[in-house]
Formats: sequence, structure tokens, C-alpha cells
Amino acid sequence: MLPHPVKKKRPREPKPTPPADPGHPVRFPEVVLCLVEKRMGATRKAFLTTLARSKGFCVEDAKSERVTHVVSEGNSGDEVVKWLKRNGNCYMDAVGSGPALLDLSWFTESMSAGRPVEIKRKHCLEVTAHAEKLEGDSQVAAYACQRRTPLTHNNAALTEALETMAEEAHFCGSEVRSLGFTRAASVLKALSWAVRRVQELSGLPCIGEHSKRIIQEMLEDGMSAEVEGVRQSDRYQTMKLFTKIFGVGVKTASRWYQEGLRTLADLQVHRTKLNKEQQAGLLHYKDLNTPVERPEAEAIAQVVQEVAEQLLPGASVTLIGGFRRGKRSGHDVDLLITHPAEGQEAGLLSKIIGWLESQDFLLYHSSRRNTFQYFEEEEEQEISSSASGMDRFERCLSIFRLGNCPGAVQGGAGAQKPGASGSWKAIRVDFVVAPCSQFPFALLGWTGSKNFERDLRRFSKQEKKMTLNSHSLYHMEQKTFLSAASEEEIFQHLGLEYIPPEERNA
Repeated sequence: MLPHPVKKKRPREPKPTPPADPGHPVRFPEVVLCLVEKRMGATRKAFLTTLARSKGFCVEDAKSERVTHVVSEGNSGDEVVKWLKRNGNCYMDAVGSGPALLDLSWFTESMSAGRPVEIKRKHCLEVTAHAEKLEGDSQVAAYACQRRTPLTHNNAALTEALETMAEEAHFCGSEVRSLGFTRAASVLKALSWAVRRVQELSGLPCIGEHSKRIIQEMLEDGMSAEVEGVRQSDRYQTMKLFTKIFGVGVKTASRWYQEGLRTLADLQVHRTKLNKEQQAGLLHYKDLNTPVERPEAEAIAQVVQEVAEQLLPGASVTLIGGFRRGKRSGHDVDLLITHPAEGQEAGLLSKIIGWLESQDFLLYHSSRRNTFQYFEEEEEQEISSSASGMDRFERCLSIFRLGNCPGAVQGGAGAQKPGASGSWKAIRVDFVVAPCSQFPFALLGWTGSKNFERDLRRFSKQEKKMTLNSHSLYHMEQKTFLSAASEEEIFQHLGLEYIPPEERNA
């Protein structure tokens, strides 16, 4: 039998015990619980918190110095220590000096007994002797969906170099090589320190020898000759120019390059080579390659929300993509539309687009219908076909005209070139419609980042035998779809710690 832990004394005065909840009076003031949300999930944590308080236990968050018992489900002792430190607990100076780290079994037994049961060895989570001295990010997880990646990080110059190499490999059709550079950059973005020596990369996942060579060059010389060679190459510059045109992908850009085209002026001469989407993209090229600022994105979302609410009361419009991850600017605006009543969203998008077009908000638009269906006898085939990250929602790709007086300027593809009047700006806007039952999956899938989502799907399949896409989560062994009412529940199904949108910038 192990005694209840004794908290390490602090020189400051202890905080007074908060007043008891009249509905749930505290019966055991000497025991203060903290429930670890990692792998437990927010919904389950809320339920267990309510249960504990109904039994007379006090429950506080990780930052509280009064916590005496930390309860975790499915985590190692080392993982709990890291979680506590990341969530503001500074009372784990040494193993044994802080609160007891306990498995959920202690909590379950205590709830059944209606009192804190004695702590036995089977209840305790083991912590390695050096775990409390490790930096929170010194052990980097292999999957981006297991890492917290903020918008700003400490290795921008290194990641920019690697992302240039990834982009060049993509232009050349070498997706494996492109993915290798992308994953290496993603790991560097998640580090809590600025890399100073290449030796610091030892033991980190996803950083191959080629990436290490480039990083070493950057650290020693401040630049990489190979990266600069790519940036200055005629092909890379031309491909980058052409793929920035709305509606132009790598294959089209590569074909134009092979045909000898090099500039936007060359394309103007060969306009017959462009479809309507590309013609609109070329016409509004300057505006579409000017960063969209957050106030502009929010203004567009507000316009669409008001229209959707008028057309279908209760409809909601959510700003997704990079702006949901906290970005202040981006290259386009993504909007996710739904309605709380399943099926009511059908037909709404065409009405929204019709209204926007009638008010001269749209310079170009192209829609596609929803083609996703559940097949009871072919679940795996259907899920696998859309597991690549592409979805089958009803969608509209558009060029939106934003200005103080949208109706005052003639709209449409033949409109006056943007910027000439100075009263409006052309902005890429993608509309996506999801039924409420699929909304959490669509919200997760469309928030990004691309690498975070790719690794989330890869983790689901390789580690959990599940297939995840923007429509659903399918358990391949149980042959069943797993429902979820929130992003948190999807992470919980996968046994992952919930990572908020602003930390998904892998």
C-alpha cells in the first residue's frame, strides 16, 4: 500500500479552498483531482468530472497547485508529465514530489466506494527517472496528427528551403520525394527550439539524408546552393507562375512549358489553349495572387451567412481552411455550409450562388453536385475511393468580387479588370455543403493543414485499422461506421489527443 502523496511545500501562502458547490458539497477536501483530457476526450472528461463532483470530490484543472491526484486513461506516466507541463502545471519538479499519477482504475474504484480508496502500486503510472527533465518536444511523434504545430515556429528558413525542394519535386511528378521533404519540414515546424547544429536532428522522425544535407548547408552557409539553383531555374519559375493561375494544375503547366510558353503574355497570345476557368484566372491573376486578409475573408463569410439565413433559416456558414487555423492572410476563402436538420441543406447552395450572381458578387463560378453515398455492401470500396483527401460534397468554385458597393461595378467574366477602378477585389472562394451528420468530418478535413490531414488519414489506417475521410470514419475490422458529433469525438475514436485548429499547421 502507498500513502496518499504529500505536496511539496511552497514559500508562498496556499490559496484558500474555493467555496463548495451547494449542489455538490466537497466531502474530501484533502483530495483534489485533475482529469487528463489526452486520449480521454473532452466529452468523457466532462462526464467523469460531473460524476466525481456528485460523489463529493473536488476537481480542478492542471494549472492548480492544489491538485493531489492526476487521473489518466490510456497514457503512460511520461506522457502525463509532458501533458501536465504543457498545460501549465509547474509542480512536477521531481518524480514523487508532485501529485500522484494514477490510472483510471483508481478513479473507478473510488467512485464505486463513494470515497478515495487507498493508492496501490497497480494504480500508479510509472515515470522514467529522466522524464521530468526532458523538453516537451524533444521526443517528436512520427505522425503530424500527434504533434502540435503552431502558426509561427523557430525554423522558418530551414522549412522554406525544404518546401521549395518539395514543390520542385511535385512539379517534376516525383510525389514520393516531394512528400519526403514536406514531412521533414513538418517535423521542424513542431520543434520548440531553433535548430543550430545538424546533430540535433538525430532521432527525429521523417528527416532523410537529403533533407539533412540541405539543413546542414543552411546552418553552415546561411543558404543551400541546391535550393538556390532550383529557385533560379527557368522551369521552376515558369511552373510556379503558371500553377498560380486559377484552374491550372501541374500537368497543364508542364505541357505549356514543353510547348515553349514562359510568361502570362505568352498565354494571352494563345488564349485558345485556356478553358473558361483558366481564362477567368488569367484575367484576375493579380488580385488572385494578392493575399486575402482575414477581415476580407470574414466579410465574405458574413455576406454568405446572411444570404443563407434568409434562404434557409438555421443554416450556418463556417470559415474553414487556413483562417480557421489562425492565419491572418491566405490565398483563398473556404466556406462550409450546413443545417441542423439532416437533408435541409440540399439545394441551398444553388440558391446562394443564384442570389450572389444576381447581385454581381460573382465573376466566375463552377458547381458540382453531391455524389457521396453509403453502400451497405460496399462500404470499404466507397470509403477507400474517397480516402485520398478528395471528397464528394456539393461544391462551388468561384471568383468573388468584394467591394464597398458590389452592385455599383458591372460583374461577370467580362468585367472591367480588377484594380482599374480601385473599388473592388477579386478573391477565390470555395463553397462546400455538408449534411449535419457529416459536418464534424467535413470540418476536420477542410480545416487542414494538408500534411496534418494526410497524416491523420495515414495514422487511422496504419495504426487503428480505420479509414477516415471528410465524410466519415469507418472501422475496417468491425465493418462499421463510427458516428461523431464533434471533432473531439473523432480524435477520441482514434485514441488521439485533441489538437485545436490553431495547432494543426503541420
